[in-house]
Amino acid sequence: MKRIAVFPGSFDPITRGHENIVRRGASMFDEVIVAIGVNTTKQSMFSLEVRKKWLVDTFADLPHVRIETFDGLTVEFCKKNEATYLLRGLRNGGDFEYERTIAHMNKALWPELETILVFTDPEYASVHSTVIREIIKNKGDVSQFVPTKVNIYE
Repeated sequence: MKRIAVFPGSFDPITRGHENIVRRGASMFDEVIVAIGVNTTKQSMFSLEVRKKWLVDTFADLPHVRIETFDGLTVEFCKKNEATYLLRGLRNGGDFEYERTIAHMNKALWPELETILVFTDPEYASVHSTVIREIIKNKGDVSQFVPTKVNIYE
């Protein structure tokens, strides 16, 4: 059976921490689907098309990493794509508490789905999309926090 994992997120913008988790996850699974969640109640800084392009460009060297978009429940997206693993990154204890709650809810919705929690490498532990957006709003340089293929200002 093919081991397929989904790595969901808004990726607004993608960070080096996200990249770190996907690249490490790519060595554990036959396929990793980076799934950009579309939340109609949330205002994104970057368009869905731009975020998808950044992800495609960032992982172009990994043929078994696929970029998709979805709306609705992550569990339903996993079922539709026959993914029985959910890949999630942890930066700190706060992330753990949140991810544990979501993992338990997802397991209740679909018992076959296993959540795999991976700690980001230490140098990315403080990198957070929300903080990056604030730096961008204030015209700061975020190049050290985003993958090299991401040009925030294009």
